[in-house]
Amino acid sequence: MSNIEYMSQEGYDKLVAELRQLESVELPQVREAIAEARDKGDLSENFEYHAAKREQSRLLGRIRFKQRVLENARVIDMSKRGSDSVQLLSKVEMTNMGNQSRMTYTIASPHEADLREGKISVKSPIGQALLNKKVGDIVEVRVPAGILKLRIESIQI
Repeated sequence: MSNIEYMSQEGYDKLVAELRQLESVELPQVREAIAEARDKGDLSENFEYHAAKREQSRLLGRIRFKQRVLENARVIDMSKRGSDSVQLLSKVEMTNMGNQSRMTYTIASPHEADLREGKISVKSPIGQALLNKKVGDIVEVRVPAGILKLRIESIQI
């Protein structure tokens, strides 16, 4: 069963660059460290060898994960999108009805979500609640602190 992951071109390109870095820079460095440690003799008590082997396993796991994500990735064609309802990659301005504060978030794929950049995951409670809603809609979201009421002020693509 394939798990299609929709993402922006920017997110896709970033993932490809991370994978290249892992495969062409970090993995060769770890393999070199293993070879150097192996040359030091007895492997049973060679800390550097075992640490390098653990790092190699960790790196190979990350590489496999990123390869699987990229295999299932579909880049969204932004030219075919409307801005009448919230969708993946929509930029949504909303008002918290509880304290009247305004916030703007972009609904992103889980692999692109980064709160510091104002990108929340489409799979997060807020992301799920906003999907397919329109300007003026009020959504209620259950968050750890209780129920959050948000009014959608604008949607941009």
